[in-house]
Amino acid sequence: MSFREKLSAAPQAVPRVPGQDTADGYHALKGSIHLKLLDKFDLAVLEALPAPQLRLEIAAMVEHLLDEEPAAINELERRTLIRDIQHEMLGFGPLEQLMADPTVSDILVNSFSQIYVERKGRLELSSVRFADEKHLLRIIDKIVSLVGRRIDESSPMVDARLPDGSRVNAVIPPVALDGPMMSIRRFAHIPLKMHNLVDDLRSLTPDMAAVLEGLCKAKVNMIISGGTGAGKTTLLNILSGFIPLAERVVTIEDAAELQMQQPHVVRMETRPANIEGKGEITQRALVRNALRMRPDRIIIGEVRGAEAVDMLQAMNTGHDGSLTTIHANNARDALSRLENMIGMANLNLPHKAARQQIASAITVVIQALRLIDGKRKITSIQEITGMEGDIITMQEIFAFRQTGVGADGTVEGYFQATGVRPKFSERLRAFGVTLPDTMFDTSRHYQ
Repeated sequence: MSFREKLSAAPQAVPRVPGQDTADGYHALKGSIHLKLLDKFDLAVLEALPAPQLRLEIAAMVEHLLDEEPAAINELERRTLIRDIQHEMLGFGPLEQLMADPTVSDILVNSFSQIYVERKGRLELSSVRFADEKHLLRIIDKIVSLVGRRIDESSPMVDARLPDGSRVNAVIPPVALDGPMMSIRRFAHIPLKMHNLVDDLRSLTPDMAAVLEGLCKAKVNMIISGGTGAGKTTLLNILSGFIPLAERVVTIEDAAELQMQQPHVVRMETRPANIEGKGEITQRALVRNALRMRPDRIIIGEVRGAEAVDMLQAMNTGHDGSLTTIHANNARDALSRLENMIGMANLNLPHKAARQQIASAITVVIQALRLIDGKRKITSIQEITGMEGDIITMQEIFAFRQTGVGADGTVEGYFQATGVRPKFSERLRAFGVTLPDTMFDTSRHYQ
C-alpha cells in the first residue's frame, strides 16, 4: 500500500444536513477536515518524517483548519477530532482506542455500527463505531495490505496480523451478508509467564507448572488441545520460554502470532493463492521444508490438515520437544482429529498404523478450557502410554474437577493429581529434572 493510500483510509466527506444527528455531523466534519489535510500536505515530505513528528504536524494542521471551519465545537470535541484524524491517517481509525486499552482481549466488529469487545472473559458492546461500511472496508484493506494479503469479491476471507502481533480475521460480502466484519484476537505486549498463570489467573497449579516446565526441558513432544479462546496459543508461547536458548526453533503458522522467547528462532508463514489461483504455500509444504533447515524443534501454531502426517513423522525422527495446538473438546477427541487429518493426506494408511504413528510421536496432551465464567483453566494433563490392540492408551496425571457454579456465576472447583506416576518421569530424570513422588499424590488439592 502506498503512503498516500495509508493516509487516505478515511470516510469520504458528506454534505452536512441541518437537523442530522450529532454522530453523523461529527463524521461529516471529520471527513471534510481529512480531505482538506490531504490537499494541503506535501506527501513526499511527510513520508520522510518520523511518526511522532508527523503526528504533531497533523495536530497543528487540524487546529488551523478548525479555526477556519464555521462549525462550533468545544475544546473536548476539538481534541477528540484531532485524535481521531491522527488515528485515521497513521493507525486503524476507530479501532485505535480499543487497541490502546490493555483490558481488551478481543475486538469483534459485527458491522460498521456494532463492535463488541471482550474484557476478562466477558463480551460487552462498545460505543466505538465506523462512519459506514466503506470506512470499515478501507480499514480492513489497510490491515491486510500491511502483510501482503488481499481481500476482494474473489477472495472474501482473509487471515492477517497487526504490527503488535494481534491476529485478524476479516470477511466481506458476498460471504458476509450484513456487510464487512472482522475479529481481532489480541496478545499482551508483555508476554505472560508461567507464574502469571499460576499466581494471578490460577489456570493451573504450581505442581502442574513444574511438570510442564520439565517436559519442555526434557524435549517431550506435546500437543495442546482446546476450543476457541481457551488459551492454547498463550500456553504455547509460555512453554516455549522453557526451551534452552542454545536450540534452533522453527515456527510454522497460518498467520504469525507466536511470541518465541529464544534468540535462535526461524519463523515461516503460509501464503494464500494469488488472484490467478497460483502460488499457494501450505503448512504441509512448510513442515517439509523445515526438515531441511536443521531444526532442533518444530513448533506449529495449529495443526488442522494434511500437515499432521509430516509433523508426526518429524516428531518420530529426531525432532523431539516439538509443540503444536489443535482444536478439540478433550484429549481423546484431539487424537481422533489427528487421525482424521492423517486421512486427509490420502496415504491410505490403516487405522491401526495411523494410531501407532500418533502414539509413538506424542507423549503428552494438555487440555485447555474456557469456563462459562470466562476464566481459562488447564483441565487435564494426560500421558499417552502406548497401544492396546487398536486403541491408544492414555492416563491422566492432573485434572480440574468442577464442583458447581457460585451465585455470582463463578465456576467452583479444584485441581487434583490423580495418583498416577507418569512414565515420562524417567526421561525427565535423564535430563536432570527430578519431580518428588508427593507431587502426584491424590491428597494434593488446589482451589
